[in-house]
Amino acid sequence: MKILILGIGNILFGDEGIGVHLSNYLKANYSFAPSDPANPVELEIVDGGTLAQMLIPLITSYDRVLILDCVSVDDAQIGDVYAFDFDNIPHIITWAGSAHEVEMLQTLRLVEINGDLPPVHIIGIVPEVIGEDTAFSLSENVKQGAKLMESQAIAYLAQNGITATKIANRDLQEIANLSFRGF
Repeated sequence: MKILILGIGNILFGDEGIGVHLSNYLKANYSFAPSDPANPVELEIVDGGTLAQMLIPLITSYDRVLILDCVSVDDAQIGDVYAFDFDNIPHIITWAGSAHEVEMLQTLRLVEINGDLPPVHIIGIVPEVIGEDTAFSLSENVKQGAKLMESQAIAYLAQNGITATKIANRDLQEIANLSFRGF
């Protein structure tokens, strides 16, 4: 089985880049291995940025996809985390906080219509800063919520046959400051 963690967001706009920053954080701080060596599972972590439809060939080449992103949610607090399967998006999720999110939602629907969409799980957080001024800094509420996103991502991987081992303790803001370089 092949699993993709896809970090989505625009790293130039603070909290809007949390999906990319968190995917880079996972790369920097964890090593990953199949839970059962007799049942190999491959994992790739990719910075999907704001590429949306350009990601279709990548998405369709995996058996499962975990998307890390920010989401808009009716009556939610900044830093609230929501985890859901793409085929069961809660009605309170509008997923329209920025241009990339609308494009990502449309991209997933397009792949689904074509019958090529693997099971997709989304872990999203309500951001504070979206597209106002160029900034790499993350709000305190999003940094706190990202801890829950991290634990949910690790739990998702464990449910799908991957053991995560913490190998470093680099700070999420440090990672965000360097995300433009890639990991």
